[in-house]
Amino acid sequence: MQISINNTLTDTAAQTLQQLAEELSLPSKGVAVAVENQMVPRDEWSSHTLSQGAHVVIIKAACGG
Repeated sequence: MQISINNTLTDTAAQTLQQLAEELSLPSKGVAVAVENQMVPRDEWSSHTLSQGAHVVIIKAACGG
């Protein structure tokens, strides 16, 4: 299916946010994800299903100042 990740169209086989995180090799800490402008807590990633055309925003924490 095709979804938008940070405003870039992306093809994915992932059905859940957890599968998407694994597909993208996201780190286990320091990452926040929103779907359709709603933050999804990490403990809900495995049950949060994705649909065709979903808008996903991934925010990675950065060190420094």
